[in-house]
Amino acid sequence: MKILALITARCGSKRLPGKNIRKLGGKPLVVWSIDVVKKIPEICDILVSTDDPNIAELCEKNGAYVPWLRPAKLATDTASSVDVALHAVNWYEYERGNVDGLLLLQPTSPFRTESTVRKGIELFFKNKFNPVLGVSHAHNSHPMWSLKSEDGLLKPFMKEHGLGKRSQDLPLAYIVNGSFYLIAPRDLRNMRSFYAENSVPMVVESPKECIDIDTEWDWKMAEFALTIAKNE
Repeated sequence: MKILALITARCGSKRLPGKNIRKLGGKPLVVWSIDVVKKIPEICDILVSTDDPNIAELCEKNGAYVPWLRPAKLATDTASSVDVALHAVNWYEYERGNVDGLLLLQPTSPFRTESTVRKGIELFFKNKFNPVLGVSHAHNSHPMWSLKSEDGLLKPFMKEHGLGKRSQDLPLAYIVNGSFYLIAPRDLRNMRSFYAENSVPMVVESPKECIDIDTEWDWKMAEFALTIAKNE
């Protein structure tokens, strides 16, 4: 089985400028995602899609493959992760041969572990290459507790809501945590989405692994998580 690991790391970030090369625990953020898959045999290459020569040089020095800089039209705030992924996998398969899966690793999820990645790849194989998504339990953001505003008043977002019920009395719900997306290239091309009706959940139980860094507050939480780990 051949899986292409894709790390997307563009230069611009309005909420957290320079986050991809900012050091977390003494290591640039983007390097966390490179290091976690280096020893996984199914990974045929670690391809980094970036528009920044500095990020490209840093990633190459740390063992990633950066054959080009991302086109400007795919490096804007409005460019979708699907378009970026398709650009990368289409180029790779044309130049270096077909792969069974495309594994998207967003640098903003630095704490995913090697064992979690291996678990996701195993699920991908066992489920005949159905898409696999990293998810976590929606304990404090259950959809049946969601509200909307109508005419200045709060109304249940769902007709069958769970307002007034204890969390343990609600059906299990999951949210995509951004740490793991694995899909067959043909499915990504056909659906233009990492999600499909036959998607398989990979439940990530560790709160640390579910940290998704998009703001300065998220960054501080990540640094705090590292402090806790050192003291354990």
